[in-house]
Amino acid sequence: MIIAVDFDGTVVDHRYPEIGPEAPLAVDTLLSLSNQKHKIILFTMRSGTPLTEAVNWFLERRIPLWGVQFNPDQARWSASNKCYAELYIDDAAFGCPLIKPE
Repeated sequence: MIIAVDFDGTVVDHRYPEIGPEAPLAVDTLLSLSNQKHKIILFTMRSGTPLTEAVNWFLERRIPLWGVQFNPDQARWSASNKCYAELYIDDAAFGCPLIKPE
């Protein structure tokens, strides 16, 4: 499965442009998904240096990214700038509770 994952508020707590503390079980879950051969795309509003820092966060935790901000195979069949994935994990997704840490 191709999975697009948001960063701030999903993988880490919202502290943009800083990187907040890891969300509980985020690293274990992402590693498990990767080990099951799912393709992970970092899909975030970050750009420039904050995006590079988010990518480095994944690298430091040995969570492989298949793509950053886009699906690498998508250009073969679409000119759309919307990232194609089969599952989107995002704190702003419909039905997701927005839980603010204390």
